Amino acid sequence: MKIELNNVDYIYNEGLPSEVYALKDINLNINSHEVVGLIGQTGSGKSTLVQLLNGLLIPSKGDCTIDGINSKDKKRRKEARFKVGLVFQYPENQLFEESIEKDIAFGPKNMGLSDEEVSKRVKMSMEKVGLDYETYKDKSPFELSGGQQRRVAVAGILSMNPRVLVLDELTAGLDPIGRDEIFSEIMNLYENDPELSIVLVSHSMEDVAEYVDRVIVMNKGEVYSDKSTYDTFTQVDLDSIGLDIPQITKFMRAYKKKNPEVRDDIYTVDAAIEELSRVLGGEDGKH
Repeated sequence: MKIELNNVDYIYNEGLPSEVYALKDINLNINSHEVVGLIGQTGSGKSTLVQLLNGLLIPSKGDCTIDGINSKDKKRRKEARFKVGLVFQYPENQLFEESIEKDIAFGPKNMGLSDEEVSKRVKMSMEKVGLDYETYKDKSPFELSGGQQRRVAVAGILSMNPRVLVLDELTAGLDPIGRDEIFSEIMNLYENDPELSIVLVSHSMEDVAEYVDRVIVMNKGEVYSDKSTYDTFTQVDLDSIGLDIPQITKFMRAYKKKNPEVRDDIYTVDAAIEELSRVLGGEDGKH
C-alpha cells in the first residue's frame, strides 16, 4: 500500500477572481507501515492535504495515486477511499447514528459486506479501541465523554480495515491519561499490523516527537521539509515558520549552557532522562 502525490496543486474557487492556491507542487509518498507526522501552522495546507490522501478532494493539477488507483478515476474512487481512513479533529463530525453499534457499522455496510461480516467488524473494532461491545453497543455516541467519542470515531474507521489511518489532532481536548490510553491503543494496532501506516496531524510537538518516524512540515501550501523526526527537530529551522519544538528540547538546550557535556539534540522525555542520568551519574551510571 502506497500513496503518491505527484506535482499536486489544489485551488479553491478555481477560475474565479477569489481563487486561492491551498497547495502548490506537492510531491510526497506515504509508504507501507510507517508513522508520519504532519505539522504546520493553521492555513499551511495540512487539512487540504489529508483530504487529498483519501480522495475527499481531487487535485486541481497533478495526481494522487492511492494503492495504484488515481483519485481522478471516478469509477474506482470509492474503492480508494476505503483504503485510507480519516479521523477528523472533532469526533462529533463523524458521529450521527442513534447507537454506537449502528455508527460503527455504517462504513462496512456501505462497503456492501454481509450482516455477519459487519457485526464481526463492529465487535472487533470496538475491542481494538478499548470499548466493551455489550456495555456500549446500544448507547448513543452523544452521551459519551470526548475521549469515548474519539474512540467511537476511530472504531468507525477501523471497521473498514483501512491500510492508512489519518488522525487529525487525535488527542485534542483529552487529559493526559486519555491521551496516553488512545495513543497506546493506536500504536498497538500499528505494531500488530505489518501493512498499516499512520499519518498523525498534530500541533503537539511532544506527540509528534514521541510517536512518529518521519515528519512532513507544511508552510504556505508547500512542503517545507520532509525528514526523519530526529533531523526535523535538530536541523530544520521551525522557528522561522512559526512552529515550536518540544519543551524537553528547550530544556536540554537551556541546560547545556550550564553543563556543556549535555547533548542538546534530545526531543523526547525518555531520551532526556537517559542523557541526564549519563551526565549527572558519572561513568558508573549512578544518579
